[in-house]
Amino acid sequence: MTQPVRTATAAPADERAVFKGAALPWLFLLPTLAILAVFIYLPALRTLKLAAYRANVILGTEKFVGLANFAELLQSKTYQQVALQTLIFMLLTVSIGLLLSLALAWLASRPIRGAKTYRLLLIYPYALSPAIAGTLWLFLFNPEIGVVNQILGSLFHVKPRWLDDPFLAFGLVTLAAVWKGLAYNIVFYLASIQNLPGDVMEAAEIDGASPAQIFWRVAFPLLTPITFFLVFTNVVSALFDSFALTDILTKGGPYYHNAGITTFLVYQLYQDGFVNFKTGAAAAQAALMLAMVGFISWIQFRMGEKQVHYGN
Repeated sequence: MTQPVRTATAAPADERAVFKGAALPWLFLLPTLAILAVFIYLPALRTLKLAAYRANVILGTEKFVGLANFAELLQSKTYQQVALQTLIFMLLTVSIGLLLSLALAWLASRPIRGAKTYRLLLIYPYALSPAIAGTLWLFLFNPEIGVVNQILGSLFHVKPRWLDDPFLAFGLVTLAAVWKGLAYNIVFYLASIQNLPGDVMEAAEIDGASPAQIFWRVAFPLLTPITFFLVFTNVVSALFDSFALTDILTKGGPYYHNAGITTFLVYQLYQDGFVNFKTGAAAAQAALMLAMVGFISWIQFRMGEKQVHYGN
C-alpha cells in the first residue's frame, strides 16, 4: 500500500517566526551599528564639524569660520580647475572603461578554444592593487628606460615625454585607470552575458537579425541593470580610487595653469590635509565630494533608471 503524499503548506501568518519583542532585532544589529558608528558616522560628523573651523594642527588651535572654507574653495581658481579635471577624468574613465569592458566580455563569452585562458588574463588586473598597477605603468612609460619608448624609438624614432607633457600625462593616468578597472567590469558583464536567456537570442537569430542587431536590440537591453550598477561603482572609483595611480605616476603634475594637470579632487584633499596641514579646507573638500557623489547618484537614479529594463 502506498503512503499518502504530504505536501508542505505555508504556516499561518500568526505562526510564522517573528522576533519576540521590539528590542531583539536591534540587539542583533548592535555590533554592526557600533562598527559603523565608530568608523563611519562619527568620523563623518567630525569632518563636517572640522569644515567649519580654520585649524592649525601644529599649534593645536581652532578658529570658527562658519562657511568661509567652502566659500574660499568655490572661489579658488585652483579648486575650480581641479574639479573640472576630475569631471573630465571621471567621464572618460567611466565611458571608455564600460564600453571596452563590455566589448571584451562579449568576445570572451564566445565559445572558442582557450576561452578560459583569455578570461583569466582579462580578469587578472583585478588582483593587483592600485599601487602595483601604478608602478607597472610607471616602468612601462618611463621616458628613458620604459618598454613603450624603446619600441617607439626603434620603430618611429620618437620618445614622448609621457610624464612631462600635461596632456600626455593626463591621458596616461586616464588609460591606467581604465585598465585597472577593466577586470572588475568584465567580471560582472561576463557573468551577466552567460546568464542571458538562450531562447531569446536564438529566436532573434532565426528571425534574421544580424550579430550587431542581436547585441544592441536584444542583449544590451537585458544588460542595462548591471550597467546601471557599474556606472555608479565606476563613478565612485574614479573619484576616490585614483589617488594611488596619480601619486605614483605623476605626483599630481605636471603643472598646468593653476594646478597640476593630474591633480584630482581626492589628491587635492590629500595635499591640503596631509602636506599643507590645512585641515579645515580638506574637511570642506571632503564634504563637497560627498555632496558631489550624492548629486551624481540622484541624477543617475532620476534619469538613468528609466532606461533600465528588468525583463524575465
